[in-house]
Amino acid sequence: MRRFVPAHPRKPKLVNFPPMEKESPPQAAVPRYVFHLVLLSLVLQVAMIGVFHQYRTRPQEDHFAFGWEMGRVARSITLGQGFSNPYGGNTGPTAWEPPLYPYLMGGVFKLFGIYTYTSAWVLLSINSFFAALTTIPIFLIARKAFGERIARWSAWGWALNPYIWYWSIHWIWDTTFTPLVLSLIFLVALELEDWEGWQGWLIFAGLWGVGALANPSMLAFLPFCGLWVWRRRFRNGLSSFFGVVLSSLVFFLVLSPWLVRNYEVFGRFVFLRDDFGLQFRLGNSKGAEGMLMAYLQPNLNKLEFEKFQRMGELAYASDCKRLAFDWIRENPGRFALISLKRFFYYWNGVPKDTDSRAPWDFRNSLFLAWSVLAIWGLVRALRQKVRGAWLFAGIVLTYPTTYYFVFPHARYRHPIEPELLILAVFLLLQTRKSARVNNA
Repeated sequence: MRRFVPAHPRKPKLVNFPPMEKESPPQAAVPRYVFHLVLLSLVLQVAMIGVFHQYRTRPQEDHFAFGWEMGRVARSITLGQGFSNPYGGNTGPTAWEPPLYPYLMGGVFKLFGIYTYTSAWVLLSINSFFAALTTIPIFLIARKAFGERIARWSAWGWALNPYIWYWSIHWIWDTTFTPLVLSLIFLVALELEDWEGWQGWLIFAGLWGVGALANPSMLAFLPFCGLWVWRRRFRNGLSSFFGVVLSSLVFFLVLSPWLVRNYEVFGRFVFLRDDFGLQFRLGNSKGAEGMLMAYLQPNLNKLEFEKFQRMGELAYASDCKRLAFDWIRENPGRFALISLKRFFYYWNGVPKDTDSRAPWDFRNSLFLAWSVLAIWGLVRALRQKVRGAWLFAGIVLTYPTTYYFVFPHARYRHPIEPELLILAVFLLLQTRKSARVNNA
């Protein structure tokens, strides 16, 4: 018999399954340390109000420096005179300022007294809260565009920056509320490029409406921002028609109570505020050097105030605009030159001496250096095609344009400071990383 030899067992065929990806822990919407930064920033700013006695507002000119025109309107609201009298006296209903911050001031005045130290404490603390809270959208914008590392440094750079604190503890104005709203708008725009549904459009429109009621100057960025969102969504295959219609309706719905009020008060359409004529004249008149000619303001010029009272608000503003355009027609070359100077002053800082005729005043060198870093960072972001780079470019190009033709001030750059800060941090960290790689 033949001996049976069992066949050699075949080795099992190995099947190569794709390696399992290591699951990364879910990313927190906002890390806890960012909230700690917000709280720390708020505490430090409120402490600075006390340390530097910023609540002790100047009593000159019947406390006009306590909120300036907004403070005067807030006083009228508190006294039951309605939204009126931006320079005191009895000049009647006004649309000289947008409504949001004067009504906030009026509420504080009702609770804590008109032009009191307590009211100053409360308003400056509210401003500090707005400034501290802006840390959150700064972190989220930077993380979405540049990554976690730049987001972290941007949040620290904003929350603990004494320059940021200056505006919150020194100015009773919308100076810290506007950057908060504008940075939230910027964040929502970034999210909208791939946000399905209608909720994002609703938030987008609501923020724009609230922002316009606080500071209409930010509307210069609206057309670019809307077109950027539409183009990005189109490239991602998302429809925007319904969202644009919904946003437009909500935006005008938010503005409509104030627009209706203005029509009823003045008997004609007035969009948000009506002081452009005076602002235009304060930068474009005889002796213009590219800076604010404050001596033409009704609070400092008795003849101008009497003219304001005699003509009424709308007629006075129209006359100021006429005078400014008459001067520009007579001095077109001068207007072009001082507009270039205003461009420089916006990014360099206005010379301390308001009578200075030197366009190259470098006493604000740190201000200029920060502008250069931010714009350099923007150029690098555009070259690297960073997500949202053109949205950063849009806010830098559009928001300041009004001030190039009126007059600049350091606080007029502050609303876009969050975006400038992120760009500067991006540049500094990239430069540091490149230097480290080259030295390795």
